[in-house]
Amino acid sequence: MEKQQSSLKEKERTRLIEPRRFKVTIYNDDITSMGFVVKVLVTVFFKTEAEAETLMMKIHKSNSAVVGIYTYDIAISKVKKVTDMAQKENYPLNITVSPDI
Repeated sequence: MEKQQSSLKEKERTRLIEPRRFKVTIYNDDITSMGFVVKVLVTVFFKTEAEAETLMMKIHKSNSAVVGIYTYDIAISKVKKVTDMAQKENYPLNITVSPDI
């Protein structure tokens, strides 16, 4: 018996869902130095020196600023790293993660 080749091709439909994003926000306080905030923005959030200084001033004047939007795991990782850095320097820096709507 001969095998016949079917002309039908099945197509698999794949639907990709983009992961939910989360905002990382730094809040102003009277104790944490501006230089430390700039250092955090450069080393953890990979901002340029100019971007870091602009964001630091926004945090200082507005009492808070969103410093990045990431997937949940990355946002939590960055917050943990910043919190550890702040604790080592004895700064009460407040940083949070919240859903980006």
